[in-house]
Amino acid sequence: MRRATLAAGLILALSLALTAPAGAAQKVTVGLSWNSKDVAIVQAWEDYLIKEGKRQGPPVGIDFEWKINVADADPARQASNIEDLLNQNVNVVMARAEDAAAIGASVRAAKEAGVPFVTFDRASATTKPAAHVGGDSYKQAETTASTFADLLKAKGVRGECIELQGALTDVNAVNRSQVWNAYAKTSGAYETVVQVPTDWKPDLYLSGLTNALRAHPEANCVFAASDFAWSAIQSALEGAGRYAPVGQPNHLWMATQDLFPPALPAMEQGYIDVTTTYDAFAHAQEAIRVLIAIAKGQDPGCGPDGCLVPGRVATPATVDKLENLWSRDYKG
Repeated sequence: MRRATLAAGLILALSLALTAPAGAAQKVTVGLSWNSKDVAIVQAWEDYLIKEGKRQGPPVGIDFEWKINVADADPARQASNIEDLLNQNVNVVMARAEDAAAIGASVRAAKEAGVPFVTFDRASATTKPAAHVGGDSYKQAETTASTFADLLKAKGVRGECIELQGALTDVNAVNRSQVWNAYAKTSGAYETVVQVPTDWKPDLYLSGLTNALRAHPEANCVFAASDFAWSAIQSALEGAGRYAPVGQPNHLWMATQDLFPPALPAMEQGYIDVTTTYDAFAHAQEAIRVLIAIAKGQDPGCGPDGCLVPGRVATPATVDKLENLWSRDYKG
């Protein structure tokens, strides 16, 4: 992967050097393909990327320009959108995949066109791009699971948990589910009594959790692969009479991932016990660093799974101390 990254970067660096006047900043046109904009973090990423490009680019002689499109959750449309970006002669493509397998065809098309391809947030499950940048969803799940297990043990609770899975076409969702269940076996602190597929759809969060609580009245905890749909989770818990903060007898122990804006007040008020953040600001910083390295023909130094940003564990006692927390600080 590193040899492919370096080769793509050298091609880009050479093409920029041939077209830029001596002493002038290199203009790097990034074709940014969003799969959708159905959650707030996507706009936060976009704004942070543009801002970070303006901050990091000029000191190293790079002027970023952005061409952006959105596929509205349609893999075929995303492929067409990326083809359009390539036809506009962008210098690099960066994409958040709707489908981790389908994006491989676009990675191959970019390689054939001599354009470096960077996957963002969601990795390709097939063809390797020049680089991948995102959150470390494996580590994110590990820190949530281990902190939650320690909490349950400290409280003398044996967890009987409902798992709200994400879309299994998303590598991040797969990582979170696998790690959560692996840690259940190694820690012995909890077990998953039922897995609820949600496909990242709020209505499935609501109906799935509602039905799971009815079918498993013994459940005393929930693991949500993402808390972006917190309002749906809250509605299901309220309907079951289980929406209560920690310390109340009907409190249902709650571990989530991401800490999206709708979930932030719930954590501050003690309804969510543990989460690991998905740090949009840090993701954007890392993405711009990687784009600069590729533009200069340098190896960005990614690991085998990409240039990944670990999240930060948050609890009701610590959340107010976290800096650059996008769910609180992003003003949009």
